[in-house]
Amino acid sequence: MTTQLDITLTPDGVTLERFMQALARFQAVVGPDNVLTGEDRLTPYRKTMMPVADEDYAMSAVLQPTGVEQVQEIVRICNDFGVPVWPTSTGRNFGYGTYAHGNARGHRHQVVIDFRHMNRILAVDAELGTALLEPGVTYQQLVDYLEENDIPLWVSCPAPSAIASPVGNTLDRGVGYTPYGEHFMMQCGMEVVLPNGDLLRTAMGGVEGSNSWQVFKWGYGPYLDGIFTQSNYGIVTKMGLWLMPKPPAYKPFYIRFRDDDDIAEIVDMMRPLRMANIIPNAVVFAHALWEAPAVIPRSKYYDGPGAMPQADIERMKEAEGFGAWNVYAALYGTPEQIEVNWKIVTDAVRALGKGEIFTQEDMAGTEPFEYRAALMRGGMNLQEFGLYRWRGGGGSMWFAPVTVAKGSETLKQTRMAMEILNRWGFDYCGEYIVGMRDMHHVIDLLFDKTDPEDTSNAHACMTELIETFRQHGYAVYRTNNAFMDQVAECYGPVQRRVNQTLKRALDPKGIIAPGKSGITV
Repeated sequence: MTTQLDITLTPDGVTLERFMQALARFQAVVGPDNVLTGEDRLTPYRKTMMPVADEDYAMSAVLQPTGVEQVQEIVRICNDFGVPVWPTSTGRNFGYGTYAHGNARGHRHQVVIDFRHMNRILAVDAELGTALLEPGVTYQQLVDYLEENDIPLWVSCPAPSAIASPVGNTLDRGVGYTPYGEHFMMQCGMEVVLPNGDLLRTAMGGVEGSNSWQVFKWGYGPYLDGIFTQSNYGIVTKMGLWLMPKPPAYKPFYIRFRDDDDIAEIVDMMRPLRMANIIPNAVVFAHALWEAPAVIPRSKYYDGPGAMPQADIERMKEAEGFGAWNVYAALYGTPEQIEVNWKIVTDAVRALGKGEIFTQEDMAGTEPFEYRAALMRGGMNLQEFGLYRWRGGGGSMWFAPVTVAKGSETLKQTRMAMEILNRWGFDYCGEYIVGMRDMHHVIDLLFDKTDPEDTSNAHACMTELIETFRQHGYAVYRTNNAFMDQVAECYGPVQRRVNQTLKRALDPKGIIAPGKSGITV
């Protein structure tokens, strides 16, 4: 049985007649209620936070499957009718500029798969610390499951993450703030619907009856999981994750530094502690203008045009108690281990001769410390959405170049970013997230999307940031849909040709998310 469909857009290159035939087939597979068309039902999916016209990134329909067999049939139908399909886990990738991914640049009006009904926690092994999830599972759902079943495991999550998907974040190679914060490193085993509808289970998942799918990443032969991250080679319908055993003790702490240029010395102090695993989690260095939006309105200190003047930033820092840089990290283990490592950390800060260090007891009940302390043990809330209120107008893009964990490089990146952002009239809302030897430099470019000039400036600013940083040997590790081609160019023609070769081999009709990460047939 089919129902009347309200069609306002068809995918590029697909006639209305052919698209209607495809929609009838989709309805037969997932049911009429799970095929969404028309302005009323699609409007929630069409909002973006990028400096682009939302209609340019609008989708033609949304499909909501309930099982992997339905996903396989959807892909086969897409091949039959030449309909491109863009999968999204929960559609809440706010940091990279969009509510629900629908298109990449130059590929308009695709059909979206929304996995909200495929939200089962399929297995959790409390002894081995593993989980097997569907893509619609949220971080909050997983945390609640562990708590309700009294399972002593922690989840590493990004911020803010309660409504986001562990599968989606891991596929985009996102990071978190616990010792398990390199999320793809903690992934083990995938189930993937390939562009021809075949079902692939990677590594040990290919062995019938295997019980080691979620414990041994490699299997036999080439390691395949990586090619399905940040790509359009298949649709992941199950993913295994490693969860962190709850430690006997946990000690979050905060170090406040007064001056912008302190960032170089901070990094060089913290790097050896991170590499030696004295501090085992992803350390965060948050600038004052990243801290402020979570707790105060921008207008409290500056309500004029352009970037906030330095004098007003200094006044804000003094009044609110922010450092120019605010460092958050934690110690984990037995009380005895923490006591030894705490002395090493405090000795390092003392030897630096600058910075004030505070414990949870010192900062009890204060924000944003409490938020960070929760995040570093896998707790979450939506506090960091305060960033999106800072300027107002609903515009946001994260610019996230990678650098080495050396103070000189970090200082260089900070100065470059500040100069470009301020010249275009935007604040430097930035933080560094420290891996073992690398740093993710995450900057939220906040703008007023209701203001055409501000929106145009934001697009030009992002373009300049990507190009200028490329000229200095830096590139981002993630980006939003509007800038995927430009970022892909930063990685050179050989990488692009290899990516295209894989796409042509696996998806010769270019059905799955054409243009994602700059990859086309």
